[in-house]
Amino acid sequence: MTIHIRDIELSKLVPSKANVRRTGKTERIEELAASISAHGLLQNLTVRPVEKERFEVVAGGRRLAALKLLAKRKEWAKDAPVPCQIIDSDNLTEISLAENALQCPMHPADQYEAFAELHRQEMSVEDIAARFGVSPKIVTQRLKLGAVSPKLMKAYRAGDMNLEQLSAFAITDDHSLQERVWKELGYNKSRHAILEALNDGQVSTDDRRALYVGAEAYLAAGGHITHDLFDEEGGGYMSDAALLNRSATEKLAIEAEAVSAEGWKWVAVELAFDYGMAAGMRRIYPEQRELTEEEDNRVNALEAQYETLCDEAGEEESEKLQGWLSDIDREIASIRGDDVYAPEDRAIAGVFVSLGSDGQTRIERGFVRREDDPRKGGKAEDGTGSESGKTSKDDLPARLVAELTAYRTVALANELAQQPGLALTAVVHALAIQTFYPSADGASCLKLNAKKAYLQPHAEKIADNQAMIDIEARDAAWEKRLPEDPADLWGFILTLLESERLELLAHCISLTLDAVRTPIGSADSQRHVDTLATALNLDMAVYWQPTAAGYFGRIAKQHILQAVREGVSPQAAENIAKLKKPAMAERAEKLLSGKGWLPELLCNAAQ
Repeated sequence: MTIHIRDIELSKLVPSKANVRRTGKTERIEELAASISAHGLLQNLTVRPVEKERFEVVAGGRRLAALKLLAKRKEWAKDAPVPCQIIDSDNLTEISLAENALQCPMHPADQYEAFAELHRQEMSVEDIAARFGVSPKIVTQRLKLGAVSPKLMKAYRAGDMNLEQLSAFAITDDHSLQERVWKELGYNKSRHAILEALNDGQVSTDDRRALYVGAEAYLAAGGHITHDLFDEEGGGYMSDAALLNRSATEKLAIEAEAVSAEGWKWVAVELAFDYGMAAGMRRIYPEQRELTEEEDNRVNALEAQYETLCDEAGEEESEKLQGWLSDIDREIASIRGDDVYAPEDRAIAGVFVSLGSDGQTRIERGFVRREDDPRKGGKAEDGTGSESGKTSKDDLPARLVAELTAYRTVALANELAQQPGLALTAVVHALAIQTFYPSADGASCLKLNAKKAYLQPHAEKIADNQAMIDIEARDAAWEKRLPEDPADLWGFILTLLESERLELLAHCISLTLDAVRTPIGSADSQRHVDTLATALNLDMAVYWQPTAAGYFGRIAKQHILQAVREGVSPQAAENIAKLKKPAMAERAEKLLSGKGWLPELLCNAAQ
């Protein structure tokens, strides 16, 4: 095969169908064009003569495309000479394959360090970006990667660290800190874990406090933010947690003043609300305000109009009719207004003003502290259960009283065991006492323990979950129905239908369920969790969906790909395998949306 080197006018060069590169032949043409414009054509094209003084480019198709792009932009003359090597071989596939197959692309780490060296030579970020056809942001990212500790870069080159992990270390310039964190990381070496370790004691910009205060106000107060250049949402870490806490608390205190003006006994400001803070407190709820005579007449007229429209329409439900009915509903709701707390309730109760997981103000009203609660549960002031402090009104010896009542206990137990209906009432009564009347200690003779499980410490945003929303609504509905005085609870439960009694029982029991898995948790308890989930035919897909922020962004890339394989298809996983971690997490969320896929931890044993 004979090879000649010659300059050929760009307009006489055409792509060859014999070029073996099929995949990626149009990728990064912009970058290549910028490089040719800045540095010239650093590698000759390989061509073969065809008819009409034209030459087909057997090897160098991407370079040709970049040159044509420059000519289209008038940055390169159409008749400009292009250095080419002319071959006379008939086996064009072999020549194209030889050039492409023997190429050995440089390791990304070499590029990062080369960019850093150019910058040290006083080439600006903008100049580097222009010369290599990339955005200034990409150049800045690569400069930060090139500045990571040489020891960690060596681990990256050796394949002991991936790009996601390396990018996390770029958030700091402290090489000793980078090396120490990498050495001390346990089994979890995710990007999130690295960032948390590097920024220990700092606060992520997506934290509720950061969202509430805002970056602008925090910086104005003298704070500093370390930005994560590889976070697509522009996140980072606020270095002064004390300043952030103080700023959030002061801002909440201003809102608390407006709440306090409503006439509450106390208002507590907390950065995050947990129902554990209200343990031992009774909660009261607002009621519909009393309408004026004029308002009451108007509501009655509207309700009568509503019934008339429904009767006249029969089974027809036209859009026009529905519009009228909706208008009536809105006017009635407007007249009645919001439910209000009675002045006497506000005089004994308080409010928690805190932050929700979304960084918005959360106000929880109507909590009555034990010492402020007028309904104490019937205990005498000296705590003995009688006014005189004696064991009984007959002044019997304490030992004899204990003996006699022991016999009564065994008799009661025997009778109760033979009356399941009454036993059910007693259980509901005992659990409801503990659930809704925390200040009424000892108001039931059954030794049952209805200890509520508090889950927010384990899942910060659980208050936004639909299951929790349903539970809190159910809890509020029951509390409104129950009598004020715990002494009246037994009579109230007796008036319930058996189905209602069972509903109250189920609700009280449900609040005690704790299926949180921790390193020190009981294996037996977890087996019971699995058994109960199977018996209930629990479908967690109804309550939880895997998202990029809540799940995929917090696991390794191989686990993301495995989830896509299981929930979609092996091909779908292969299609996203080369994406960077953030893009892969976002794509996985979309692919698995509505598929019902769950991680094994959330599946029932039978699934």
